[in-house]
Amino acid sequence: MTISRRRIYIIPTRFGIALALLLIAMLIAGLNYNSNLGLAFGFFMSSLALVAMHHCHRNLLGLGVDVTAEVDAFAAGYARFDFLLHNDAGIERCDIEIRCDRATATRSVAARSYEQASVNLPVENRGVTRLERFELRTRYPFGWFRAWTYVQCPLIAFVAPQPRGDLALPAAAAAAGTTAYSELRGDEDFAGLRAYEAGVPLKHMAWKVLARGGEPAVRSYSGPAAQPEWLDWSSLDRVDAEARLSQLCRWLLDSEAAQRPYGLRIPGTEITPSRGAAHRSACLRALASYPSKAHQ
Repeated sequence: MTISRRRIYIIPTRFGIALALLLIAMLIAGLNYNSNLGLAFGFFMSSLALVAMHHCHRNLLGLGVDVTAEVDAFAAGYARFDFLLHNDAGIERCDIEIRCDRATATRSVAARSYEQASVNLPVENRGVTRLERFELRTRYPFGWFRAWTYVQCPLIAFVAPQPRGDLALPAAAAAAGTTAYSELRGDEDFAGLRAYEAGVPLKHMAWKVLARGGEPAVRSYSGPAAQPEWLDWSSLDRVDAEARLSQLCRWLLDSEAAQRPYGLRIPGTEITPSRGAAHRSACLRALASYPSKAHQ
């Protein structure tokens, strides 16, 4: 969104109020003692305060902001919300503070440029943390005034359980059924050529292609891929719900790190086997969204 004039609020800070009281006292003293120098200085400082108020308001006016509204996190960690501040004006925007609940980040944005910022919000417990809005504020240039605006954009953090547990994945977790095929560095069926990558064994090099003046390439072969693993709630007996979720989270991260396809089964949810960032996120959000004891 782009911040419009009607969305910006501005009030003096405690330093601004102290300055106002000081200026009133200076003007009264200048009038009482007929001091032209005192009056001139008082009017000069009053004019400077009005200009500072204008600059403080303009620091937010017309500023654009984008945000990643849904993020993944782990309990007792931080939910990282990424912001992008757009400044299409010909002036620099200084000391823009982004506030999400108690977490803040401050950035300055050069003229006709953009700046990235991340706010790390502490999250203690597993579940879905939702903020209905976030705040942009500034005290530029002298700290005499504070201008702010509220952006009504829900920020959602899916807080997965901490990955804990030392139990081994049961052997029955390997899914039965038709074996999939994927591109491997085996020696079974020729599947075609692909670009050369450092570390590929020389026996797989396509020397004939290279001899004809082509780009370095290697031969690919297809073989039976590893069977997918099922991370199943029912495989953990005599363990309470939160401990089960933590163990499933541990297995999930281990399978993803090993590039093994895996699926997830918990009460009310079943996610078919796959792998990759999107699949990992879907599984973590399913663990985060599982009802706690307080809601059961």
